[in-house]
Amino acid sequence: MKPTNIFDPTYFHKVVDCQWACPAHTPVPEYIRLIAQERYTEAYMINWDSNVFPGILGRTCDRPCEPACRRVRTEEKPVAICRLKRVAADNKGDITPYIPRVPKVKNGKRIALIGAGPASLAVARDLLPMGYEVHLFEKDPKGGGMMRTQIPAFRLPAAVLEEEVDLILDMGVTSHFGHEITSFKALLEQGFDAYFVGTGAPRGRDLPDVPGREAADPFIHIGIDWLSSVAFGHTTAISGKVIVLGGGNTAMDCCRTSRRIGAEQVTVVVRSAFDVMKASDWEKEDAMSEGIPIINNRPPKEFVVENGKLKGVLFSCVKPVKDDKGRLTYVPSGEPDVFMPADHVLMAIGQDNHCPWIERDIGIEFDKWDCPVLDKVTLQSTDPRVFFGGDAAFGPENIIWASAHAHQAAISIHLYCQGKDLKTDRPPEGVNLISQKMGMHEWSYDAAHDPSKRHLVPHADKRVSLKDVKMEVELGFDRELGYREAQRCLNCDVQTVFTDNLCIECDACVDICPMDCITFTQNGEEPELRERLTAPALNDTQDLYASGVLKTGRIMVKDEDVCLHCGLCAERCPTNAWDMQKSVIHVPQLGSYAS
Repeated sequence: MKPTNIFDPTYFHKVVDCQWACPAHTPVPEYIRLIAQERYTEAYMINWDSNVFPGILGRTCDRPCEPACRRVRTEEKPVAICRLKRVAADNKGDITPYIPRVPKVKNGKRIALIGAGPASLAVARDLLPMGYEVHLFEKDPKGGGMMRTQIPAFRLPAAVLEEEVDLILDMGVTSHFGHEITSFKALLEQGFDAYFVGTGAPRGRDLPDVPGREAADPFIHIGIDWLSSVAFGHTTAISGKVIVLGGGNTAMDCCRTSRRIGAEQVTVVVRSAFDVMKASDWEKEDAMSEGIPIINNRPPKEFVVENGKLKGVLFSCVKPVKDDKGRLTYVPSGEPDVFMPADHVLMAIGQDNHCPWIERDIGIEFDKWDCPVLDKVTLQSTDPRVFFGGDAAFGPENIIWASAHAHQAAISIHLYCQGKDLKTDRPPEGVNLISQKMGMHEWSYDAAHDPSKRHLVPHADKRVSLKDVKMEVELGFDRELGYREAQRCLNCDVQTVFTDNLCIECDACVDICPMDCITFTQNGEEPELRERLTAPALNDTQDLYASGVLKTGRIMVKDEDVCLHCGLCAERCPTNAWDMQKSVIHVPQLGSYAS
């Protein structure tokens, strides 16, 4: 192996597993340390800088960071990263002094944003401090997009949503609410310098080919449209027996909302197996804890209608099997069809990109899935003035992806408007390494490893919350629980940095390492080297840290995958060859570099 280049920004970025997994690359360990120090406002602003909606995401994010958490490799449960984000939001002070200043004199460039969802709002936040005149067009009377229309108030209270949406609108967005764009060609003729489409994936999938679908139409509702109707107060009740078709997070929101607005009985029916449902594990757990059964391996066969009224749904019975290539397919199980009575069916079987207002003869190309053809780095469409982000770009994802797209699109829009190249002039990532040494055996952070269990988030009393569609179910961590959960973080951004020429090869670090992740050995090719380390490094998705050649001809190899960042190697080293250094990863955003 060649010696590791620790000054390559992606190297230590990848070692901070939670930050690497986060689409917006939020510096997770840094804000968690601030929470442990009760510096909530600073923790909030670190989040706001990268993910834009800390209070919202602290309640609704699908948490790609948590499965990546290093705690998963030492204990059963990851750090509650998402809910700690909410701790910062719930306890922050006045953030006004930290909000970027927006110049009164504009730079002469006008930008049109279509849709007031998370992607467009985040683009506006990034562009406004640079002097752009930003116009936001939204068909609904308020901003927030899918955060308002598809996430029920019992998960995301309106006050939290409006606080973070208004924070951006109040920076100087020229808002056009209740203004539906029906022709992109007409909007292009208004002569904006650039356009950003952040309209989401607003078309819910249907089952038009299932017998009885047309006759049952008055009793069948598309899930995302139904949730939107509830959010704006157009639908206030549902009665009788309700079947929710689908296994994603929208299905979980539909069933839990139905339970709260009057359904006598709610059942979720999924055509796939339980363990491959798209819904997050915690969403499934919350639904089942509210007495909602989830029935799997049941594709709908017929909507049964009698005398113009829906009687129920007939389901086939299937079982999952893997084909010779390991792909999961479903075959008849041999069981008889199952009839389930129902008065209403909520269809939550997926969403498609849907932009009927974008004419197909204006130079913007779409693929076979009706998604725009985009450059995945710049998010620029085949019309160089037009950029996409969020669900409108590549299909349905979580809010955190919308924030990530927005940062990249804002850089692209800025470069485009300034006449620069969208790729060669794009700012690079960077990394700083800062020693945490304060004394001979003292660090500026808490390095002790404590195998502590994850703390549970308190919930409201179900006897009350199930009767109120606007009552928040999760109460969140209080300051004490937040502190205790924050202490579980292993500080993965504080790296073990090795200096070759200081090492005397005494093996003291090998002896003291609790995870056997350090080996002094002869060099070799990486696959073979991984097998003969003190503890074989079997996870090849995480790098090995390899030194240069030492005086004995050996090299030092450390398995980054299982290192606890406990600092014992650095404490034990008699020559300071090991040091604990915080890696500060710079992920470019508009305004965060010299432009």
